[in-house]
Amino acid sequence: MAFLEINQVFKRFGQVEVLRGIDLDVDLHQVVCLIGASGSGKSTLLRCINALEVIDGGEIRLDGDRVSGRGIDVDALRQEVGIVFQSFNLFPHMRVIDNITLAPRKVLGMDQDEAEAKAMALLSRVGLADKATDYPDRLSGGQQQRVAIVRALAMGPKLMLLDEITSALDPELVAEVLNIVRDLASEGMTMMLATHEMGFAKEVSSKVCFLHQGVILEEGPPEKIFGDPSEDRTREFLKRIVDAGRL
Repeated sequence: MAFLEINQVFKRFGQVEVLRGIDLDVDLHQVVCLIGASGSGKSTLLRCINALEVIDGGEIRLDGDRVSGRGIDVDALRQEVGIVFQSFNLFPHMRVIDNITLAPRKVLGMDQDEAEAKAMALLSRVGLADKATDYPDRLSGGQQQRVAIVRALAMGPKLMLLDEITSALDPELVAEVLNIVRDLASEGMTMMLATHEMGFAKEVSSKVCFLHQGVILEEGPPEKIFGDPSEDRTREFLKRIVDAGRL
């Protein structure tokens, strides 16, 4: 049994079917990268896993428990599954340390001292301990995204979902964020990433899924998907990436 099981998941917005029968297994400590053109369903799939979108068909299971459909405990799910977005989504009126400690205090019941100690340890790990009392608008985009990752990690999740976390960053800031993800991968964090950073996906992933028009058209180890893809559409997509100098 896989740690995360996605079975025949469908999702539509109005008349548009965004996910059309997604099947995917993710094992503990795996890093799965979702690649594909914009609009292929990558972000929607991540949002369905975290119950930010309600699926229209199929089932999602985490560690054997159903986490989709009616009657699920969304708060419990989000303690297990952290998500980081491309737009940071930090609370602008709260200091960095307050952004990080809010959920552990309110949801996990941590006292202030414990939550702040954990937050400071995580901030130190990503080189931002000196920014703990700053407000988000005092930080660069890369620093804000590192804080967003720390905020998700502060809940102690078993699975991290990363949705195009570098797409809003200036090119020179991308590396500092990817280094954090690289470290998490090396430590065995189970992760799913939707990304346009093909070189990074090739380096860090244990499995790559190419999405096209709401289905996983092809999946496999990175050396297979990037080196010898089976599907014409995958080859076409990767040729464009190579021609653009992004792989």
